[in-house]
Amino acid sequence: MSYMALYRKFRPDAFEDVKGQDAIVKTLKNQIKAERIGHAYLFCGTRGTGKTSVAKIFAKAVNCEHPEDGSPCGSCAMCKAIASGASMNVIEIDAASNNGVDNIREIREEVAYRPTEGRYKVYIIDEVHMLSIGAFNALLKTLEEPPEYVIFILATTEAHKIPITILSRCQRYDFKRITIETISGRLKELIGKEQLDVEDKAVRYIAKMADGSMRDSLSLLDQCVAFYIGERLTYDHVLEVLGAVDTEVFSRLLRELISMDVHRVIGTVEELVMQGRELSQMAADFTWYLRNLLLVQGLEHMEDILDVSTENLAQLKEEAQMIDSDTLIRYIRIFSELTNQLKYATQKRVLLEVTLVKLCRPAMDMNQDALLDRIRAVEKQLEAGVSMQAAQMKEAYAGQEGASSVTQAKPELPKALNEDVKAVAKDFRSIVNDASQMLKVYLKKARLSAGEGNRLLIVMPDEMSAGVVGSEEHKAEIADLIREKIGKQVDIEVRQMEEGRRFEDHFVDIENLESLINMEITVEDE
Repeated sequence: MSYMALYRKFRPDAFEDVKGQDAIVKTLKNQIKAERIGHAYLFCGTRGTGKTSVAKIFAKAVNCEHPEDGSPCGSCAMCKAIASGASMNVIEIDAASNNGVDNIREIREEVAYRPTEGRYKVYIIDEVHMLSIGAFNALLKTLEEPPEYVIFILATTEAHKIPITILSRCQRYDFKRITIETISGRLKELIGKEQLDVEDKAVRYIAKMADGSMRDSLSLLDQCVAFYIGERLTYDHVLEVLGAVDTEVFSRLLRELISMDVHRVIGTVEELVMQGRELSQMAADFTWYLRNLLLVQGLEHMEDILDVSTENLAQLKEEAQMIDSDTLIRYIRIFSELTNQLKYATQKRVLLEVTLVKLCRPAMDMNQDALLDRIRAVEKQLEAGVSMQAAQMKEAYAGQEGASSVTQAKPELPKALNEDVKAVAKDFRSIVNDASQMLKVYLKKARLSAGEGNRLLIVMPDEMSAGVVGSEEHKAEIADLIREKIGKQVDIEVRQMEEGRRFEDHFVDIENLESLINMEITVEDE
């Protein structure tokens, strides 16, 4: 006898075998027991959630000679005939290949004849959204007033494509995605019946990969078991067969991105490629990993919501302290977009590597939301630089201790005159090219003018840029650069351009040198 796939072998035969759709099953059983059976039903939901299986069980139950608590007995002649596909009372139609008006007209002609045996003729139309507009219109009248012995069950994964005139004539039941716990329990039950040896961690991962579909979980289990016939199916075996990546790799990759280590990030990608991992699946799973991190950051007591082990939860909590939520949300957006792009990309590895390098080198990304990572990188460099400078000064003072208690004061430089301010404004571009990266970015938007008391006035276009450039740290940096250039001290004032005002009407020119001073500054990136 030929081998039968697990999802066909263990297809539910009674309502009790249907998992994860308790509300729908209870409603249908009550209708059968109370003999309040409708004439048209619409079963909606994603693939593998039990729509067609429930439709077949319902067809058996309404024709069963000895129903038990609303469920078919499975032993009478009608139940056996329907189960074997020999009954003329249950007609299954695939709307994807029978979607024309003529196909529906055939149904209209057939419903005029009573069933030769049993009580009801049940028409199960699968993927009903594939019917043409003409076919829907042809079905409409029959669906509205069918004979008392006819039941229509329409199944679809895309209910939004069905005309409202059809929807209003049906009892609608939405089949929800099945939870990981429910799928895991069903898989363990079937694994016991098949006498297979499968690790619990592997079962849960297969249930998670099924994405709410019981049929998908059975197909994945079938695939993994076939690869390791006669062996214990472990978690690592499942990862290998499905081309998936362990969470340990995601943790390592995240830490490498946080530290902006391009060399190690590319090495991790090389490792995954050589192991034959599917990069599209890797990007999708990493997005899920980042989602778990975000939940750990925002909420407490996430053990019941996150489907992770105690060890992985502790690791997530540790990593949640290493990255801020804004950066995390940006990573999630980028990898969500990358997952869709990888599905249709011919050079998946190149696309993945370019994305990861951009995350490690924010200066390469010209998007505005990349500015956050660029600022974070500059802050780290500044912190490292300040710490190193402090250590060097401490060593210097320690070496001089006891040699001389009198230190020479730094010589005071003369104050800059109005002419000096003009010269600084004229040569300002070359001065700020030596500034730090973040300061250069903001000074690209600046305009210059003269303030009172021989001051250099730096005018910024908005409140945020004025706040950054006007900080004491950045004003001191600009003053130091000017001092090194001209050998004089220049007082600096930073202002914000008021909304709706023109620069020329609000600020004073420096002796009509508008072409040199009152202009946008172009700062060249190194």
